[in-house]
Amino acid sequence: MGWLSAGEGYDVALVEGRVVARATTGRAAGRQLKSLPKQVREHPEAERLRRFAEWLDRHAAACLAQVDTWMVSSLPVPTGLVARVWPDEAWQSVLRDLVVVGDDPEEAGFLRDVTASGELRVVNLDGETVRLSPVTVTLPHPVLLPDLEDLREFAAELGVVQRVEQIHRATWTRPVDLAEKSTEMTEFAGGRFASRFGLAARATSLGYRVSGGYVTCAVRDTGHAAEASVWIGEPYWDGETETGSLTWHDREGRRLPLREVGPVAWSEGMRMAAALYAGRAVEEGGDA
Repeated sequence: MGWLSAGEGYDVALVEGRVVARATTGRAAGRQLKSLPKQVREHPEAERLRRFAEWLDRHAAACLAQVDTWMVSSLPVPTGLVARVWPDEAWQSVLRDLVVVGDDPEEAGFLRDVTASGELRVVNLDGETVRLSPVTVTLPHPVLLPDLEDLREFAAELGVVQRVEQIHRATWTRPVDLAEKSTEMTEFAGGRFASRFGLAARATSLGYRVSGGYVTCAVRDTGHAAEASVWIGEPYWDGETETGSLTWHDREGRRLPLREVGPVAWSEGMRMAAALYAGRAVEEGGDA
């Protein structure tokens, strides 16, 4: 962004999300100041820049949340839409280096560039930059990537840093020896917390929804919606509490047998339960 006049003797600009000023007169003319003079802080132009910076932060957070939703649900996204938003730095920063798949599910690679015409430039596992022009592009959930370990190793070689947690996301695979009528997982049950309020606050800080006595996360898996939930105690109880068992429900609220839970819903539900359980009170000492 360019510099804007903020009254006699000063200009202001937005630099890395922060309002800065420079002098336009005197011996310091053209030099950026370490802090904003009072008359600059109170100038309408500086206030407009502060509000714009807040909007940019909200926009960046919204882009991150949207791309995370596409990835978790492995939703096909129109390539034309990706091409339209790519010039926006906020969108580009969260889309760049995500693993994407076009028409061929075996051709996964890291997204490096998108042209205005909708051509994707992707680095595959052979280290080659290939050009793809699919109608839609998918950002697969890592549990669906057959070459996940290879992708992780190659990402380390390339120095890839993903804004959206994809290839380094913790994943769980559903066991094959589940009881036929089993409907709940207790692996992360029994995590003790000093108060329900503290457990609910932890859930919210992790990005999960607290509804009634449950922490929930909704996932679209293999074309169907599923919701994972963990019991955390009655809403108005603020005494000591424990994490309950993990269950999954379909769109109609029916509790799903574990054998019917899709791979993404299973992984995301277990990830949520593990994250809640990790914050439990741990006894220390010889009798722990």
